[in-house]
Amino acid sequence: MNIITVLLGIIGGPEIIIIAIIILVLFGGRKIPELMRGLGKGVKEFKDASKDTRDTFNKEKEDLENSINSEDEQKKEDNNKNDKEKEKKE
Repeated sequence: MNIITVLLGIIGGPEIIIIAIIILVLFGGRKIPELMRGLGKGVKEFKDASKDTRDTFNKEKEDLENSINSEDEQKKEDNNKNDKEKEKKE
């Protein structure tokens, strides 16, 4: 069973309100927006990094596929040339 499912099943509405009150008391009303901005920046950086990784992976995959296709085409051309040379010799 997924841990998030378990946690969401255990934590209900009243528990979330109690946690929010505790956070408000610990950090104060002025510090919470700063914490949320920092959290937002972290999430944005993570998304950007994962997008860059995905783009790089896709680019390398396309380059590899193009390389394989060009090698296959070259082999076909070489085979066609060899076949034509054999026909001429016969």
